[in-house]
Amino acid sequence: MTTVPYIHTIQYYETDRMGITHHSNYVRFMEEARIDFFKQLGWDYAKLESLGIVSPVTKIDCQYKVPTTFGDELRITVIVKECSGIRIQLMYKMVNQRGVVCCTANSEHCFVTGEGKIVRVDKDFPDFYQCIKEKTDEHSM
Repeated sequence: MTTVPYIHTIQYYETDRMGITHHSNYVRFMEEARIDFFKQLGWDYAKLESLGIVSPVTKIDCQYKVPTTFGDELRITVIVKECSGIRIQLMYKMVNQRGVVCCTANSEHCFVTGEGKIVRVDKDFPDFYQCIKEKTDEHSM
């Protein structure tokens, strides 16, 4: 299954006094894109949570390359870098409407129950794990 990039238009309230998108918003954009990515795979967050799976963030890394401003459109591509069954590493590439890379980022998440117990999706949810493994691309971006 091919996924399409998530598109986010920069809102006025997301900018700072200098008219540039505040850096903290990029983490939100990553979350929006990640939720959309899983939904496209047929594993939206409501479905995962109904199975008792949550995936808290354990690590974030952003490289800001070119600022964005109000009205800019970001096309955010999500790639699965690695999935061990306990953890997943995702890469994000954010490109503006002119085709310029504005931000690249990585996030890492673990899989746990709502009570915080580690979940081995490779063993406990093999259909979900297989879907993610099919999207793993360790050489992209």
